[in-house]
Amino acid sequence: MTHRTELLQTLDDLLQPERFKDYGPNGLQVEGRAQVRRIATGVTASRAMIEAAIAADADTLLVHHGLFWRGQDGRVTGWMRQRLALLLAHDINLLAYHLPLDAHPALGNNAQLGRLLGLQVEARFGDQDLGFLGRPADGRPLQSATAFSQDIAAALGRPVTVVDPAPRPLQRIAWCTGGAQGYFEAAIQAGADAFLTGEISEPQAHYARETGVAFLACGHHASERYGVQAVGADVARRLGLEHVFIDIDNPA
Repeated sequence: MTHRTELLQTLDDLLQPERFKDYGPNGLQVEGRAQVRRIATGVTASRAMIEAAIAADADTLLVHHGLFWRGQDGRVTGWMRQRLALLLAHDINLLAYHLPLDAHPALGNNAQLGRLLGLQVEARFGDQDLGFLGRPADGRPLQSATAFSQDIAAALGRPVTVVDPAPRPLQRIAWCTGGAQGYFEAAIQAGADAFLTGEISEPQAHYARETGVAFLACGHHASERYGVQAVGADVARRLGLEHVFIDIDNPA
């Protein structure tokens, strides 16, 4: 067991949220009990996630997507009231780290997805250096984006959308988890043969066809399940806490 302030300091030291211009507050979003014994981690602070944390007897919930975002309405009604009511009634701390959790070089979403898919990081690119650029760790080019998409689907357990305009071996892979389709142009400029992220919007298919750089979308939620697990396990080990990861299925 440890004090909430020690847990927060450990997370802040690890993830360095002050380095990022983010879309919402990083760190403690809802204050619960002062003493922390068991951390539940998950992607999003949905009602289902909060209910699962309660069922798991967690006193702290650490997520990638918290409750509060820039430009929100701000009124505590509907789904916001329901989520907050559960957290407050059960005295659960809600901690959220967004871009800092994407960016950590070893434990973050991008690093962990790259590890899962057998990619070796060589460089960073894009706004705030959130994009990762690398090669297959075994040194052998990937056969094609379509073949790579099949490997990704097997690893993540969900279908992958792929635009493979010029099937060819892939030497340099760029990736950025979540809704980072806007990084595609920066990935092209960085010399990538293919770009992997969570989502695709209408323009990316055209960019892929016109540049010959493949685009793969493997799911926002699916691509961001791994960083929060790694961070939660690391911090729990350091502080002698219990940790459980809870995956709330999401088709997005």
